[in-house]
Formats: sequence, C-alpha cells, structure tokens
Amino acid sequence: MNTFKPLVFSGVQPTGNLHLGNYLGAIRKFVALQENNDCIYCVVDLHALTAQLVHDDMASQIRSITAAFLASGIDPKSHIVFNQSAVPQHAELAWIFNCVARIGWMNRMTQFKDKAGKDRENASLGLFAYPSLMAADILVYRATHVPVGDDQKQHLELARDIAMKFNMDFMEKIRASGYGVDITVGEEPVHAYFPMVEPLIDGPAPRVMSLKDGTKKMSKSDPSDLSRINLMDDAETIARKIRKAKTDPDALPSEVDGLKGRPEADNLVGIFAALADKTKAEVLGEFGGQQFSVFKPALIELAVDVLAPVNAEMRRLMADPGHIDAVLRDGGQRARERAEKTMKEVRDIIGFVQ
Repeated sequence: MNTFKPLVFSGVQPTGNLHLGNYLGAIRKFVALQENNDCIYCVVDLHALTAQLVHDDMASQIRSITAAFLASGIDPKSHIVFNQSAVPQHAELAWIFNCVARIGWMNRMTQFKDKAGKDRENASLGLFAYPSLMAADILVYRATHVPVGDDQKQHLELARDIAMKFNMDFMEKIRASGYGVDITVGEEPVHAYFPMVEPLIDGPAPRVMSLKDGTKKMSKSDPSDLSRINLMDDAETIARKIRKAKTDPDALPSEVDGLKGRPEADNLVGIFAALADKTKAEVLGEFGGQQFSVFKPALIELAVDVLAPVNAEMRRLMADPGHIDAVLRDGGQRARERAEKTMKEVRDIIGFVQ
C-alpha cells in the first residue's frame, strides 16, 4: 500500500528582526530536523503582507531570514530554502482551500482575534484568511510534519480539517485518479490525497517570553528592544539585555515546581536550558539556591557563546546578497517543481481543464 512520504515543512515571516525566541523555538529545530528528514524551509513573504501591506525593506528582510537559516546550519543543497512568493502554487492552492474552509472555522481562530484587536471590521481579508494560506503552504508539498510553537497548533488543526474535508469531498475522484493513499482517521478508512499533518513540538523552551514581562511572548513587535535578544545583537548588547532582564528578589529554587508563579525566573531558566540543551531540572540542579546575580552572568556567557557564531555568519552572508539570492532562486525552482506536481493532480481531481 502507498504511504505519504515523510516531509517536514515550516516557514518564518520576514517581519522585523529575528530574535532568540525565533531561534530556539523554530530555527534551531529546523537544523536538527534536517539530519534525518527531507525538509522544506520557507520565508513566508506573502504572509508578511497581512501584518503590513507596504514594506520599504521587504527584500532585505527576506534575505535576513534566509541568512539566519544558513548561518544556523540549514543546508540549502540537501534541502530546500526559498521565499514563498517565488512559488505561485501556494496562492493557487490557498484559493481552493478558501473554498473548502468554512467561515465558522476561521471565526474560531484566536490569533485573528488577537491581531485584529477591537477594530475587527477594519482588518484585511488576508489577515482573516491567512490560516488557509498556511494550510496551502504545507499541503502543496503534501508535508507530513511541521515544527510549530504552541501558538500555531490551532492553525495546524485547521490545516488538518481542510485536508480532511478536501479528501472527503473528492474521495471518489481521488480514488479514480489513482493519486491517493489509504489512511485511517480515527477508526474511519479514508482514501486521501492530502495527509493529516502532525505538529512537532518539543524541547525545554517551546515558548520564549519577553525579558521585560515573563507573561508575554518574546516578540519582534514589542516596542521595547530590551524585551528581546535579536540574532544580530552583538555580545555587549546581549549582556546588557540579560543584565536588565526582569527578575524577582528570591533565589532560584532547587526544583522545577518552585518556578510556578515566577514567570520571569521560569523564562530565564528555560532560556538557559534550551541554549545548553538541558532540562530545567538540570539547570536548577546546578543553580538552585543561587541569586540572579550569580545566574545572570552564567546565562550571558552561554548566550554569547551560542549566538556569536550565528551573528558573525549572518553578517558575513548579509554582506553578499548575491549569494543569498542565488540560494533562493535555486530553492524556488526546486520548490516550484514539487508544488506544480501537486497542483496538476489537484486540478485533475477537481476537474479543471489543463
């Protein structure tokens, strides 16, 4: 019996400076996953339009994300690195998925409510429908796994719902076409064209929080630059931001349970754990009972050691935009070939004349 070939897909928006949360929560996982998986990593520039339509530096932002991918260790020859707008099949499949998805499904997306704020009627249609484009990003390659943070799990569930509805609505045509795969969803057998994509969520720090408020996620949009460590920050800036990071007056606990109700302490311990590839329990085993005056210098040293090589390589790559553009062109060509195979089959299943 045919099976879906394992494939990892993920993407990062070219909006603002990449920060430590992006690195630990996404990019470093991308690097690890490429060791044993076929991977496609995308700079999702179409998604960037939902946050801001007019960009003065879109090309620079796209190159910056690409540079971060490469500087962190992603291999663009063994895998695919490209920018989303270079593959028009993403937008084509997104339109089909707009017709598959239901308005009620979109209305339940909590990120739209958060991003639209109180003036919901003034939000763009793109912002409302972008989870459908996200589903198309993944499924145009029939990807099986996506490394995501907790905040994106709902969108991945929507991608599964869209895939399932397409599979059910076109099941007989999929079966007749010979393109599908027999899978089981729950206890129900389904002849599917699109896979039920699975999230990959692991690691000691799936969410890195603000250095100024441990209850809020580290964000590129936070007006305070002290709230985040940017990948382009030099050693002195990293040290200054960690020294100024919000803490509480108590010593670090010896047990993980002691971090409850202490969001800033929990965040800094989680960052240390992720940078050192340790658990929070291991970090507390070393620093439990110590004051932040002892812990912060150790965290500074670790953060600089891990991030300095990435920072230096990013700066080297950004000084050679021609090389970055060549990587994106090559990746875009290979991504288009894969995506077009899917779209030819989708058009055939739907009944479009080609």
